[in-house]
Amino acid sequence: MTEVSSLTGRLLVATPALADPNFDRAVVLLLDHDEKGSLGVVLNRPTPVDVADILEGWGELAGAPGVVFQGGPVSLDSALGVAVIPGEKGAPPRARPRAGARSPVPADPIGFRRVHGAIGLVDLEAPPELLASALGSLRIFAGYSGWGPGQLENELAEGAWYVVESEPGDVSSPDPERLWRAVLRRQRSELAMVATYPDDPSLN
Repeated sequence: MTEVSSLTGRLLVATPALADPNFDRAVVLLLDHDEKGSLGVVLNRPTPVDVADILEGWGELAGAPGVVFQGGPVSLDSALGVAVIPGEKGAPPRARPRAGARSPVPADPIGFRRVHGAIGLVDLEAPPELLASALGSLRIFAGYSGWGPGQLENELAEGAWYVVESEPGDVSSPDPERLWRAVLRRQRSELAMVATYPDDPSLN
């Protein structure tokens, strides 16, 4: 089998041509991507449900808007917590030490599993107070987006997604409805022009 180059930690930004209503103007953060498949969460699908109404103790840690987001069409009855550890600006946890010197690697807080740079998954079974002082932002997702082996690669080949770098602030964007345009607008390429694409293509 051909080795798959991991896109973990990158963003999938739906192209205007993507016809699946589940992913119309979606921005997906990939939490796992390898030859076995891919898993991610849609960052710009807020629901009307407050986090505090379904997860006791976590509502105070969730960034504004403090609602549950629909992470995708799979397992909508399950919850995923995605958080950012502050102060790292997305840098990998292991800094390159100076020659002859040992640089200590900071330990992740209990209940946090780093995925990419400053971004990681939160164990929602852990007591919220264990993580309260460590997390810079937290978002709770109902469900996730999943692809089987080779499925995402096929969609990429068909032009369904743009793949761009993520930023820690994407996870906790206070204006998620505008995230699709915001992510495209910051690209230093022709993708910045796609941000101006009308919601109704017939108006173009």
